[in-house]
Amino acid sequence: MDDLTILNEIHKGVTTGMSSLEEISKKCSDQEFKSELSTQYNSYQTTLDKVNEAFEEIGEIPDDAPMGQKIMGWTGIQFNTMNDTSNTKLSELLIQGYDMGVIKGFKLLNQSPEATQNVKDILNGFIRFQENSINRLKKFL
Repeated sequence: MDDLTILNEIHKGVTTGMSSLEEISKKCSDQEFKSELSTQYNSYQTTLDKVNEAFEEIGEIPDDAPMGQKIMGWTGIQFNTMNDTSNTKLSELLIQGYDMGVIKGFKLLNQSPEATQNVKDILNGFIRFQENSINRLKKFL
């Protein structure tokens, strides 16, 4: 895969994750948990800034996540939290999302040996962020 494809995948993952955190934060009343979500949101923003900078360097703009994907993400959160908005349930949903992101990230890395080092570094950073987020959320299970 080329750099543009990888950057678009990271961009979709970041924007989807940020939207998910916004929705989950609305359902959360625990201040410690909200603080953790805010920290994670800020980390997403840092990654998004790096991705956008890389897009600028190659003279491209990111693809937007498909509307169906956005609707499915929102609907999934609403459905899965209809009867349970505990920290445990919200953490579980986030961990599942991060886990999918880690898998996708490693697939991108392994299938893209020709990617530039800058893009690989951004992707590796995004994978580490998701792995760290999983570990930080475990205490809320």
